[in-house]
Amino acid sequence: MTKLVLWLHLLFVAFTIGPVTVAIMSTPRYIRQRDVRIVRYLSRTTFIFALASLGVLIAGEALASLISVASKPWVIVSATLFIVALALLALILRDQRKAIKALEEAALAVTTAGTAPATTADLPPAADDETDSQAGDDIPAASPAPGAASAAAQIASVERGRIAMMAGLVGLIWLIILVLMVWH
Repeated sequence: MTKLVLWLHLLFVAFTIGPVTVAIMSTPRYIRQRDVRIVRYLSRTTFIFALASLGVLIAGEALASLISVASKPWVIVSATLFIVALALLALILRDQRKAIKALEEAALAVTTAGTAPATTADLPPAADDETDSQAGDDIPAASPAPGAASAAAQIASVERGRIAMMAGLVGLIWLIILVLMVWH
C-alpha cells in the first residue's frame, strides 16, 4: 500500500506541478505580446492543474501518515509551503483574469477608435501612454477615451509583473519542498 501511495504522489507531482509551473511562468510573455487567446488558454491550464495539484498534497499527507512521519517538522513545513503555493496560484489566476480583461478592453478601445489592429499584438505599447484629454478630439461620446487602450495596456503590464513575481515565488516554493523531500 505504501508503494502505491508513493507512486500516486510522484505521478501527481510529475503531471501537475510541471504543467502548472510552465503555465504560470509563460503567462507574462504572452501578456507582453498581448496575445489574449494564449493568455486565456494559460489561465485555464493554470486553473485545471492547480486544482489537480491538490492530489499532490492529499497523496503526500496519506504517504506521511502511512510511514509515520506526518508529525515531523519537514513534513509540516512542506505541507504549509504547499498551501502557500496554492494560495499564490489563486492570486495568479485572479491576475491572469484581470490581464485578460485589460487586454480585451485595450483591443476594444483601439478597434472603436477606428484603427482596428489585425491582432491584439498590434496594440500600442503601454509606454506610449498619452494624455486622456486632448483638445479638438472628434471622438463620439459612446467611444472610449483616447488613452483607454494605453490605460488598459498599462493595467495588463502591471498584472504581468505581479504574475511574474508570484510565479517566481511559487517556483521557489516547489524547489524548497523538493529539497525537503529529497533531504529526508
